[in-house]
Amino acid sequence: MNYFTLPLEEWTNRFVNDWLLPVTGDFFDSISDSLRTFVDGVTDLLIATPPELLVLILVLVAWKFSGKGLALFALIGSFYLGSVGLWEAAMQTVAIVIVSTLISIIIGIPLGIVAATNKTMASIVRPILDFMQTLPSFVYLIPAILLFGLGNVPAVIATFVFATPPAVRMTTLGIQQVPEDVVEASKAFGSTKWQLLYKVQLPLAMPSIMAGINQTMMLALSMAVIASMIGAPGLGSVVLEGISTVNVGLGLTGGLGIVVLAIVMDRITQGLARKNKK
Repeated sequence: MNYFTLPLEEWTNRFVNDWLLPVTGDFFDSISDSLRTFVDGVTDLLIATPPELLVLILVLVAWKFSGKGLALFALIGSFYLGSVGLWEAAMQTVAIVIVSTLISIIIGIPLGIVAATNKTMASIVRPILDFMQTLPSFVYLIPAILLFGLGNVPAVIATFVFATPPAVRMTTLGIQQVPEDVVEASKAFGSTKWQLLYKVQLPLAMPSIMAGINQTMMLALSMAVIASMIGAPGLGSVVLEGISTVNVGLGLTGGLGIVVLAIVMDRITQGLARKNKK
């Protein structure tokens, strides 16, 4: 099937080296500085806060949204992270997940609303989301390194790209699944477009939107671990060190820490979604 040669690799490298980096380098540097300040601020806040206070807040939140079983698991999981010396690494991972999830939600939910109400926008957004979801996650790391260097900033960017599609898709799906008779009744009572959106469609779509936020957070956690390959600190770097030194114990210790974070985050957001559904 080699009928002609497509120099895609050469074109891409020439575009990046001859135009993208020289022309837009300052712009991406400013984004990188702002994001670094934000991520470092969240990380410093989590690390500076007494662990006992954070655990108390975590247990209370877990109890409120998911019951005493998760609260007990969160307490045991926190003791585990402290006992194996991974508390600070866990807070670094949580900081990256929080920042990247926030950015994904801030951009993804409005984009999902627009896609649900505008067919032209939906036809533009859908293939972009398909591209973002099907591209191997490791591929995101290469442009992230080129544009933002090493550390937690490219990790946040790569995580944002990887984790945003569920927020967009689930928001669009939730609004589109609002019963048509409810929408028509709202219009018949004189609702404007904004009233229809904020008082009818968004409240009814909230369970689907919360499911999207849950998936976004889980994908952000998985990508934050992969991003350790480009210097992102946290539990992923512990697992990566275990792999590179063939230290099974270190890899298992870091891996269990990630499992603890994943279960607690997943159950809390699921519990929040159930409460919104009621």
